[in-house]
Amino acid sequence: MKQQIIVSGIGGQGVLFLTRVIAQAAVNRGMPVLTAETHGMAQRGGTVLSTVKVGDFASPLIRSGQADVGLLLWEANLQVHASLLKNSGVLLINSDTAEEGERIDASAIARDLGNAVLSNLVLLGLAVRRQALFCSAEECEAAIRQLAPAKFVEQNLAAFHKGLGSGNPDSLADS
Repeated sequence: MKQQIIVSGIGGQGVLFLTRVIAQAAVNRGMPVLTAETHGMAQRGGTVLSTVKVGDFASPLIRSGQADVGLLLWEANLQVHASLLKNSGVLLINSDTAEEGERIDASAIARDLGNAVLSNLVLLGLAVRRQALFCSAEECEAAIRQLAPAKFVEQNLAAFHKGLGSGNPDSLADS
């Protein structure tokens, strides 16, 4: 099994935590994994791109047209990072208006949970529900439990479960 994944957003959205959860799920499964992040001068509000390669790869960077999955936490990054996705790739976007890919208003769901930064885990839940990723819900839950600070584990899992489908199904587009 080989999979190339991009995670795109802006600083403060939890791009790096989401990347770590996906990578930890691979590590827990005993799969080789490479990650890279591009955030340079980005601070809260600046563009962040992470790549995750699961399987036997020599480099963590993903070339144009090679990503199997795109998880976009910020719809505006679609113009910048969509070219990394292959034609048959799965694109999941945190948006209530996106016309490309499949969308979920993860930000609204996260705000309803009381913490806007949880949109990253709502989007992860959608990706797992759509079987877009190599890992299962149980593997993601285990990784979240390993990586999240103890005081945030339950709210992180609640957000993940919302994305899995116990959330608002009306927030999903039929794409």
